[in-house]
Amino acid sequence: MVTLNLDKIFNPESVAIIGASDEEGSVGYAIVKNFTQLGYAGKVYFVNIRKPEILGVKTYQTAEQIPESVDLAIIATPAKTVPDVVEQCGRAGIKGVIIVSAGFKETGPEGKALEDKILEIKKKYDLRIIGPNCIGIIRPRINLNATFVDKVPKAGNVAFLSQSGA
Repeated sequence: MVTLNLDKIFNPESVAIIGASDEEGSVGYAIVKNFTQLGYAGKVYFVNIRKPEILGVKTYQTAEQIPESVDLAIIATPAKTVPDVVEQCGRAGIKGVIIVSAGFKETGPEGKALEDKILEIKKKYDLRIIGPNCIGIIRPRINLNATFVDKVPKAGNVAFLSQSGA
């Protein structure tokens, strides 16, 4: 049971980028750019509450509006919105979540309260979550760059995992 739903994060067949953006310099734009340029073979959905399309691709206002099942959500929205977004992911049946957004326990009691709320929602829906305030994951073998970093290592036989404040 320890590895339940980890495949939704590390080998997703579909991804929702929540907080997708076409504004250069934003985290949401960097993630969108990674998915549109690297050649990820799965389905990708953009979620943005204000824009009907990004870079010519239809967007959805919430994860629940996506008409097909989604394995992984990457969240890049303001911290105060993240608990509601995670709840929407749970209701939509999304089991893997990466939260790149910052502004949680590293900022003090208000941020800690947001993070505690996320943990409650995680338990309610049996979600697997990486983050918050993380860089995300990269799987070169499947062209998955679920980060805001534009450099991807070559595929190989070495895995690297880090927990770091840097």
